[in-house]
Amino acid sequence: MIQIPAQLLSRYTAFITHKDVAPSTQKYYVKWLRYYLDFCHKYSFAQADGESLSAFDAKLRGKKQNERQREQAHHAVSLYYGLLANSKTKAPIKYPHDNGTKKRSLPNAHFHHTQQTTYYLKNQPDENSSLPSGKPSLLKQEKYKQSGADWTEIFRDLKNAIQMRHYSPATLRTYTGWTRKFQTYVRSKDPRLLEVDNVKSFLTWLAVDQGVSASSQNQAFNALLFLFRHVFEREFGKVDGIVRAKRKPYIPVVLSREEVHRVIGFLEHPYKLIISLMYGCGLRISECLSLRVHNFNFDMKVLTVHDGKGKKDRTVLIPDALMDDLQDQLERVVELHGRDSRADFDGVFLYGLLEKKYRNAARELTWQWFFPARDLTVIPETGQRRRYHIHETALQKALRRAVRKAGIPKRITSHTFRHSFASHLLQANYDIRTIQELLGHSDVRTTMIYTHTVQSRTLKEARSPLDFS
Repeated sequence: MIQIPAQLLSRYTAFITHKDVAPSTQKYYVKWLRYYLDFCHKYSFAQADGESLSAFDAKLRGKKQNERQREQAHHAVSLYYGLLANSKTKAPIKYPHDNGTKKRSLPNAHFHHTQQTTYYLKNQPDENSSLPSGKPSLLKQEKYKQSGADWTEIFRDLKNAIQMRHYSPATLRTYTGWTRKFQTYVRSKDPRLLEVDNVKSFLTWLAVDQGVSASSQNQAFNALLFLFRHVFEREFGKVDGIVRAKRKPYIPVVLSREEVHRVIGFLEHPYKLIISLMYGCGLRISECLSLRVHNFNFDMKVLTVHDGKGKKDRTVLIPDALMDDLQDQLERVVELHGRDSRADFDGVFLYGLLEKKYRNAARELTWQWFFPARDLTVIPETGQRRRYHIHETALQKALRRAVRKAGIPKRITSHTFRHSFASHLLQANYDIRTIQELLGHSDVRTTMIYTHTVQSRTLKEARSPLDFS
């Protein structure tokens, strides 16, 4: 990280003080200016044009800076532009350690654009004026920019397209993340100028320069395919000539039955019951934590998993060994629901439009989480107090502590118990199709991976059935 020259720092501090920036906030403005200058220095951007500011904002978005922070950064850099305008110079800052070595470039710096767009700020000050001290002005958007275009509407449309198809919040986060990386790669190029060649170059860059895994590259491809098809409303066409990341055969980590019970023995309630249920029924972590009271049929010993991966439903048998513990947990949920109702809480979180369809469902016992969070969640916008289920990170932290205490030298996550469930059934000679249905796999080839986790019982020697004794 570069340092701001002392003379520039002194002039900038005096300038933002003159522009009524509060003393308590000035350190943040200096920080944003330092980040901006370092960004320009690394990626060879000019320090006083809209292209660099737009690219810097895209970088902040990629770093998951919130809107308020980005606005403050935009204002800080805009005031720097005002300082340069007042000084009647727009020469870039020279740094003592800049010895002429080749600077790093943005991922697609090796592309040569045939057209260059002029960028400028609205109400950009002339030599005898300065930027106003209010909210920073936005970049004036020109049509069909080669870089620096505004993608705000694109991300809004992407979010709407994903939610309209009832994809999970995790899918929304993942697709948004890859879209931001792609935006940075093409330097916020106007979407109307994007072509499939940009996608090919991006995916090749991921494999060659970034060394991502094959699954990550495929995930990026699916995200961009969705972006083009449902946001840009254009088809990819034939996509070839991409350098593919090498796919390695993946064999999941599996615990022995003794190791499973040793880890569970170091867990406390309710995490002990959650992990036991994941192992006993082959559940994913999201499926287990999002269970509600109505998912359990204790009379028939059946657990129904609604909206699993791929929005599929399935049923699994409740293990006899967990029956008493699960009924004790149900009593705890009933008691907690009674306290919440007396405290006039606003109910649990529901998915989609369920609350509009069933207006009282959020407060009914049947819709309560089977593994509720300890505290209520306050929604800032409405002031409502609602209850959520135990968060995944809480379970993962408890599991890591238990694994350390158990002293098992394996890479164990919550998903390891689902792998162990399938492997132990296969080891007990259960049919692979039965295991596929219990796991909720769409394709038996996905389930076949577990044939590599247990010792094979298949005879390799070729013999005729007539020779069987």
